[in-house]
Amino acid sequence: MNSHLEKRVMRKVTLRIVPFIMLLYFIAFLDRVNIGFAALTMNKDLGFSPLVFGTGAGIFFLGYFLFEVPSNLILHKVGARIWIARVMISWGIVSACMALVQGSTSFYTLRFLLGVAEAGFFPGIILYLSYWFPAAKRAQVTAIFMAAAPLSTALGSPVSAALLEMHGLLGFAGWQWMFVLEAIPAVVFGVVVLFWLTDRPAKAKWLTDEERDWLTATMQAEEQARAAQKSHSSAWRGLADKRVLALALVYFGTSAGLYTLGIWSPQIIHSFGASSLQTGFLNAFPAVLGVIGMILWARHSDRTRERSWHVIAACVLAAAGLILAGNVSTLLAVIIALSLVTVGISAAKPPLWSMPTLFLSGPAAAAGIAVINSIGNLGGFIGPVMIGVIRQQTGSYAWGLYFVAGLLVLSALIVLYLSGKAKTPHAADIAHPHTH
Repeated sequence: MNSHLEKRVMRKVTLRIVPFIMLLYFIAFLDRVNIGFAALTMNKDLGFSPLVFGTGAGIFFLGYFLFEVPSNLILHKVGARIWIARVMISWGIVSACMALVQGSTSFYTLRFLLGVAEAGFFPGIILYLSYWFPAAKRAQVTAIFMAAAPLSTALGSPVSAALLEMHGLLGFAGWQWMFVLEAIPAVVFGVVVLFWLTDRPAKAKWLTDEERDWLTATMQAEEQARAAQKSHSSAWRGLADKRVLALALVYFGTSAGLYTLGIWSPQIIHSFGASSLQTGFLNAFPAVLGVIGMILWARHSDRTRERSWHVIAACVLAAAGLILAGNVSTLLAVIIALSLVTVGISAAKPPLWSMPTLFLSGPAAAAGIAVINSIGNLGGFIGPVMIGVIRQQTGSYAWGLYFVAGLLVLSALIVLYLSGKAKTPHAADIAHPHTH
């Protein structure tokens, strides 16, 4: 094994691919959760109750759920470059149209269509990374890519809050300006994708012949090794694998937590008396800690080659933060509680996402990853909607936050169960990936 060659290739591939896909996910996440900031003024302008807002915010994930698997299978067939460009341009257009919302019907319709447009983006990128990075390096790379979500909150919160201050310019509300201006990068970078992304290592003109041959051979050897272990490679096997469904349920809890934060935390912070602009900066603080925690935790997971306990501990931390957030009475305490939630949820994701490609390959990996993401992301529907329902009934966020904490505890218990079954070969794949 030529370790000098390996280092050189991995450095080149990382620098070429990772910062760019991080930027794309940053834009995706911003367009998905900027609704939380729009709510600070939009809800009053349009007369939306907590229930209407929570339902509209969450309905995005129903569109996402229905079109996720087909979208990822198309990506596997036509290539990442064309399909990710299509996804980005279409969601940018729909996101800009959010400025035209006039009542609950148009709100629900556009949020649903935004989910349809964006379906396949995230699992498509996870699948794309599995074409370029060997399994041992994947959790860390996934972590760096996924750090774009908390980074998007960290940098996007002050920007979204500042755009709300454009209220009245040319006769438009601040939230309308926010939707239009934050949608433009999705369309622009959708076009850039066509020129920048390379579908597979074999087509990488930016690698030398020696580098290209090494990477192609390495990734093919890994694919064959998975096939030799009778790892499932047909799409149907990926859809039917029990471990895929178990991981989807785990992801459900983490998604409920992530989108509860993304969609409701601006209003939670605002309810403690912060102005819109202060809310923008305060909402960024937990996210910065989330980025740091996520990358350090993923590095530790790769170094120890352990996944299960890394997911369990992170889910428990996030659940504790949510329970604390439901019990605090000062602005400082709520920021500390939201920081615990953000660090926990962010840290759980990379070790969780390095599990499916350990036992799935080819079309099965495309289908399996999409199933985990689409079922899991329904947590993004349930979490925000339940907070809206419970807040409308009780006038408080507390019981909604406890509900989401319960889902995260359930996620931790499922991973614990899978790791406990590690005596069977199937569960060993998940609990102890380092044996492969």
